[in-house]
Amino acid sequence: MTQTTIAPIKDGTANPAPLGLCAFGMTTVLLNFHNAGFFEMNAMILAMGIFYGGLAQVVAGILEAKKNNTFGLTAFTSYGFFWLSLVGLIVMPKLGWIPAASETGMAAYLIFWGIFTFLLFFGTLKLNRALQFVFASLTILFFLLAAGDLTGNAGIKHLAGYEGIVCGASAIYTGVANLLNEMYGRTVLPIGRV
Repeated sequence: MTQTTIAPIKDGTANPAPLGLCAFGMTTVLLNFHNAGFFEMNAMILAMGIFYGGLAQVVAGILEAKKNNTFGLTAFTSYGFFWLSLVGLIVMPKLGWIPAASETGMAAYLIFWGIFTFLLFFGTLKLNRALQFVFASLTILFFLLAAGDLTGNAGIKHLAGYEGIVCGASAIYTGVANLLNEMYGRTVLPIGRV
């Protein structure tokens, strides 16, 4: 009788997290430049929302599934579809397909994303400090944006814009840190391992 030896298959797929984090971060920074009052809502923001913040994050999430990373799958695909839905909320009314969402409706949308992000934050407590900061600052961003819609206070929206720039920049940092640390096989940019 011959014995069968089971050898584990080495995962040879690339790490999709840098792609997902940079896609989220760059799109978030650009949108929040608008929220902070630096420029108008424009095609550049919407295109980034569809292609980089949206589709690239969905791809990153699907690749995380191949790496057996449920957190990465859930986060990247969810926020990818967040960006696609946000662009839809902006563009579909302009095309005359549906009425625009009310301020209350947008606040509800943002509050639910804030709650979802807060719940995902607990998952980051097992990961690293950089991701904890990204998710904590994103939770704050969603609630600030919701408060801006509920109150109609432009000052809150501008504050949210500046906070969103910090949030997005932290995601870019985390993505680039993951990429460079992996490439060099050492800590080039610290992410505060737990």
